[in-house]
Amino acid sequence: MTVDVSSNSPTTEATNAPNTPGTGTTGAHLLVRQLEDYGVEFIFGLCGHTNIAFLDALAESSIDFITFRHEQTAAHAADGYARESGKPGVVLTHVGPGMMNAVTGVASAAMDSVPLVVISGDIPSYYLGRHPHQEVNLHNDGDQSAIYRPFVKRAWTVHRVEDLSRFVERAFWTSTTGRPGATLVSVPMDMFSREVAGDVPALPPPPPAQAVPEGVGRRIAENLAAATNPVLYIGGGVNSADGRGAVLSVAEHLDIPIIHSLMAKGAIADSHPLVAGMPGFWGAELTNQLTRDADLVLAVGTRFAETDASSWDGESTWSFPPSRLIQIDLDPAEIGRNYPVELGVVADATQTLAAVAAALTDVAPDGRDRPELRAQIADSRAEVFSRITSAADSDQMPLRPQRILADLRAAVPANTVLVTDVGWNKNGIAQCYELPAEGRFITPGGSSTMGFGPAAALGVQVASPDRPVVALIGDGGLSAQLAALPTAAERALPVIFVVMNNASHGTISDLQSSSYGRSYGCDFRDREGQPYSPDFAALGISCGLDGYRVEQPEDLQKHLESALKNRRPAVIDVPMVNEPVPTPGHWNIKDIYRGDFA
Repeated sequence: MTVDVSSNSPTTEATNAPNTPGTGTTGAHLLVRQLEDYGVEFIFGLCGHTNIAFLDALAESSIDFITFRHEQTAAHAADGYARESGKPGVVLTHVGPGMMNAVTGVASAAMDSVPLVVISGDIPSYYLGRHPHQEVNLHNDGDQSAIYRPFVKRAWTVHRVEDLSRFVERAFWTSTTGRPGATLVSVPMDMFSREVAGDVPALPPPPPAQAVPEGVGRRIAENLAAATNPVLYIGGGVNSADGRGAVLSVAEHLDIPIIHSLMAKGAIADSHPLVAGMPGFWGAELTNQLTRDADLVLAVGTRFAETDASSWDGESTWSFPPSRLIQIDLDPAEIGRNYPVELGVVADATQTLAAVAAALTDVAPDGRDRPELRAQIADSRAEVFSRITSAADSDQMPLRPQRILADLRAAVPANTVLVTDVGWNKNGIAQCYELPAEGRFITPGGSSTMGFGPAAALGVQVASPDRPVVALIGDGGLSAQLAALPTAAERALPVIFVVMNNASHGTISDLQSSSYGRSYGCDFRDREGQPYSPDFAALGISCGLDGYRVEQPEDLQKHLESALKNRRPAVIDVPMVNEPVPTPGHWNIKDIYRGDFA
């Protein structure tokens, strides 16, 4: 559908703001019509003098603008919305410090292949290089989009109002096609107020999935059928229902163990008898053994991140060669980036796996049963999950992190979305929390951004207002994004913020203690050297949320049940002992601390 704004029809006149000059429409009004046409329901952002003309045009729109108190919070929330809804998140920022504040959130989304469109106000086009108020300048004049170029798929600066809608159309197209990611449209503020005539460009339908080359499905099927110890390794690129079905069609036909990256936790239910778990630094011993012993690895939609590959140490996790690698990815840049491939396939993962599954019915019509493998996986998973269940009766205070996860698992509904930050909450959930098939795990994988959890959970709740959402975060993570709390109250978003409070940046404190024998600069201490922490429950109450503090071991489950029943935003402050996550794999940084460089 297109909207004709070139005439003086009653419809066009109704879209003009009172201060709109002339009889046409402005860039801001045209942009609003375009975003409505593209199905945008929410915009996440902050106001500034460079974007209020757009906000004024947005005031009469069906689009809901959610205003935040910090741009990083807005960007993470848009990221969470995109992950949960499957639609691109839209972020609005102001020139200079505004768009720079959003950098961390936008980069985090980009590194996890999340579609995000950022629209940023900019200095007036005719003041370029004169260093007007808040222009990004010193050694370069007025190129704020350059700040985003290292991580966005594409950045545009609007030099003519006639180009605004075309650039926005390209930004949505680029963000959502191929490997999804972030885009930026930098709009000099006068472009919002200038008159423009024209139609809203239609957003083209998505292109057909990258076709599977002829014969590739059969070739992969033949290799899998001939392998003695094949492994199917899936990443975040396998995220659709059809993709999950295709994975299971291949794995179940030949009883191939399924190993998942951090980002693919929950893509296939943890309870499935072929899901061995996560490899790498925080992986299980069995998964790292299976990866080392594999004679053939079929990797789908994964970039072999350092933590999932034990810093690419062949003695710990993946070993190429002697293992052989077939890699399927939409992004050709990922093929062979970290390991040599025998066969690289640039194609849609679902279609490729479906072709493999179809070929297997001919190549290996009887399939293969490996009861000993399934038993081995079952034993390993039972041992890993017992790290939580065995701590369920621990009355130690502060609580052990395993007890916190056990109580969470017992209290929340199966369809709860767990949004984590970094530290025990992310690594513990990924490693030893049995996620129900109906549940979802959302985490900042690529950049491991502290502060992601409390803010992203807001966007998840916006996308799924009736679904339970728990932000499982550390005290450092919530401290980094306290701005999320008043927005939760203001918008009545019933997110439950569970704060695993050890008065420390605990993972780094553990790392320093194990490497250097002491922790300095990682723990929160008062002038007497005693642990210090804000009262996060009281902070929540002061912002309009419900606040709970765990003072006895049994309090956490009771508070979770109350918060779920009340369906109000709530903070649960949980004192926790600092305890390292088990790390069966290898991480090169520990070698560096010892002075042993690769």
